Amino acid sequence: MTRLLVCGIAVMDYVQRVDALPTREGKHRSRSFERIGGGCAANAAVGAARLGGQVMLVTRLGADATGDELAAMLAGAGVVPAFARGGRTPLSSVMVDPAGERMIVNFPGEALPETPPDLPAFDAALCDCRWPEAAEAVLTAARAAGRPAVLDGEKFTPEALAALASHVVFSAPGLRDFTGTDALPEALAQAAARLPGQVAYTDGADGVTWADGLHVPAPAVEAVDTLGAGDLWHGAFALALGRGEDRETASRYANRAAAIKCTRPGGWDAYPTEKDLP
Repeated sequence: MTRLLVCGIAVMDYVQRVDALPTREGKHRSRSFERIGGGCAANAAVGAARLGGQVMLVTRLGADATGDELAAMLAGAGVVPAFARGGRTPLSSVMVDPAGERMIVNFPGEALPETPPDLPAFDAALCDCRWPEAAEAVLTAARAAGRPAVLDGEKFTPEALAALASHVVFSAPGLRDFTGTDALPEALAQAAARLPGQVAYTDGADGVTWADGLHVPAPAVEAVDTLGAGDLWHGAFALALGRGEDRETASRYANRAAAIKCTRPGGWDAYPTEKDLP
């Protein structure tokens, strides 16, 4: 079984499904409410575990009831814990419209630990940028071991972290933020010139584009809920690399996984499994 080490943020999400995302202040009513696990790294970890990986999650949770609940949810999803506990657990308020688009307000936690736990052995690694000390430790260990190490390039990606990764896959907004350039082809070329690893960006239904010209389109689907799809993409991609797949095959696998999620409303229980992606 492929061992994937995922490092970054875990969040408790409060999800409200609304007829339309708010554009002004005032009171708004939702059609349904869910309290679910979330966060870039946690979503990726659960997604990869459902796809058959042995997934270890390096994250920090508050020493509070929400942290206890989130830890139990992750264990129930088959994720092996490598947790640091202390402070207050991160929370997000999320609104999702009928087209699957979402609006998120995040509380990043408070007084969370800074020192990461000891790292287990792994075949591939994936990090977000929300716990820089731990991400640096994981990416450095992956480089020393010659393992694939993927960085999820969100907004506010530190260049020093990105330089440690073998693969940096930005979101389109993350790439624009990293380079300060709005045109994505130009921004991608700039990022690739600054970073030693392989660089790409994902752009929803357009799939993933790599700096060397490789474009892997996403399957055409009718999206009903995009929440967590990008995080799942990164988890599936890193898992495929850990299995020995090449970059194009891993990109297609991740595209398929994310597309399936977009067709299903809900949280971790809606993520695809090995049966969905033979």
